[in-house]
Amino acid sequence: MVAINRLFKFTQNDRIVFDMTDQSRRNFIEQAAVLGAGTLMAAYPHSSTSQPKVLIHHVFFWLKQPGSAADRQKLAEGLQTLKAIPTIKQLHIGYPASTEKREVVDNSWDVSELMFFEDLAGQKVYQDHPIHQAFVQNYSHLWAKVLVYDAMDVV
Repeated sequence: MVAINRLFKFTQNDRIVFDMTDQSRRNFIEQAAVLGAGTLMAAYPHSSTSQPKVLIHHVFFWLKQPGSAADRQKLAEGLQTLKAIPTIKQLHIGYPASTEKREVVDNSWDVSELMFFEDLAGQKVYQDHPIHQAFVQNYSHLWAKVLVYDAMDVV
């Protein structure tokens, strides 16, 4: 703490100013680097078991009427109802982006949903939840094809 007090001066307005009068530029840079490294170490977990593995559920929908703005909007509205399922931690609904055309990019789908769950059990609750079952029953007439990618965090 002594090094920090020598490195900074605190004013009455709680402003921090650098005190370069009693140390060289090299000492200042070294102390600032140590302070920054300490801050980074405190911000990140120290072991892989400290953060749970997240399950990511990404679904792509192809409409029976491709290009139908009304059907696309209706499906997106239906997907919004899924937010009420408590195990869904995040829900993102999207349409294909107008990115550059490349061989590795597939933007043939019409609507996507991206969901985050705390674990496999949370995703299972979602699959069996009455709101999800009602979504499938009420909106499946809009899509011709659905493709799902599920992934677990590696780190």
